[in-house]
Amino acid sequence: MSTRNMHEDDPLEDFEPREVTLEGVIKVVHVTGAGPAVIVMSEMPGISPQVARFARWVREAGFTVYMPSLFGRDGAVPQVQEGTAVFRKACVSAEFRALAANASSPVTQWLRALARLAHAEQGGPGVGAIGMCFTGNFALSMMLEPAMLAPVLAEPTLPLEHPAGLEIAPAELAAVRERLEREDLTVLAYRFKGDRFCRAERFAAYSQALGERFIGRVLPDEGANPDTAPFFEHVVASPHSVVTAHLIDEAGQPTLAARDEILAFFAERLR
Repeated sequence: MSTRNMHEDDPLEDFEPREVTLEGVIKVVHVTGAGPAVIVMSEMPGISPQVARFARWVREAGFTVYMPSLFGRDGAVPQVQEGTAVFRKACVSAEFRALAANASSPVTQWLRALARLAHAEQGGPGVGAIGMCFTGNFALSMMLEPAMLAPVLAEPTLPLEHPAGLEIAPAELAAVRERLEREDLTVLAYRFKGDRFCRAERFAAYSQALGERFIGRVLPDEGANPDTAPFFEHVVASPHSVVTAHLIDEAGQPTLAARDEILAFFAERLR
């Protein structure tokens, strides 16, 4: 995979933008690759060059990437003013329910339908998914779709005002745990130790809810890339994005090890 400048907008020219209608809602989904499907859900404030880089890594590992446009300007370097406006809009959107603990975002129903579509199109044992930041918990809610086999939660941030809260309805959480136990499945999750938005209380709540089916990785803050876009430098202002904005693309780095573990997890479950 060719090296790209992470400080320049990404034209996403190697993805096919498809208008996908599911549950009566149209969204653009960027598709690339071949093999079993993996849904890559971007962090706030949208599909940045770093999110696209991760999606390409998934593609090069032998998967078909489905990357839905959920908010923001696709391919844009996250800037402070534009990113903050996207963040504020998403916070009050009924589609996300960013402030509500013990409630599932309605958008997860659309994402479950996307998983069904992707599995029908690509075949294989099932589908993988990774949510990041604002979308971090969505991969867990998507486990209500039988085609979903490999959920990854990267720094799950919602609900914003409840550090120990979980962004999923209790009945759905119980159904997910029952499925994990019945089918011997696991959930991978990642956060930085000093993350201001995804704190230790949230991982403790996941552990309590899912038991040994929840595998949480906590990375050292010194393993975060300090060279980030303005939105992450001035708004996020802490180690946060494990496999995107704060990843250091060098051998021996904990963020690169996390990326490799995620790709191996997808390979184990989907092939």
